[in-house]
Amino acid sequence: MKITKTKLEGVMLLEPKVFGDDRGYFVETFRQDKLEEALGYKVNFIQDNESKSSYGVFRGLHYQLSPFAQTKLVRVVEGSVIDIAVDLRKGSPTFGQHITVELSGENKLQLFIPRGFAHGFVVTSPTAVFSYKVDNYYAPECDRGVAYNDPKIGISLNIDTEKLLLSEKDKNQPLLAEADLFDYNDNLYK
Repeated sequence: MKITKTKLEGVMLLEPKVFGDDRGYFVETFRQDKLEEALGYKVNFIQDNESKSSYGVFRGLHYQLSPFAQTKLVRVVEGSVIDIAVDLRKGSPTFGQHITVELSGENKLQLFIPRGFAHGFVVTSPTAVFSYKVDNYYAPECDRGVAYNDPKIGISLNIDTEKLLLSEKDKNQPLLAEADLFDYNDNLYK
């Protein structure tokens, strides 16, 4: 598995080796030892989640505050999405910056998003099956979000915004300046 750092410290792109022939393919989607070697710290995923969404569905930008902050390892099983990670760590050199990556069932790419980042995605295929691992359980009292269309973040989705389908929760997320944030100097990886 090839693991590549992104411009956001701690966010990594994972590209697994795909072995295919006329019968289909085989891919190893997760190796804890290789991931931890690249990270330099241990991660303990405790839950797997999966969603299916139709074209234009936008989910995010979500995160959880400590002590229930979550690290995520995300991938698309079928279809395609534009996946987004936003640095929410006050004091970070990349605070408020984001990356976007196309994840698809075809390219098999995965994105590792550590604690301290918001995450979201928009579906760009007729449907998409999205799968992810987390290292902490869902805690409603720590659940937070930030507006995907905040001009200070500047996300370009490459999709007509009138075709976006958002939940009421995601339509009403605060701007970055009003959001509850992380501190870059906190040890979020313990």
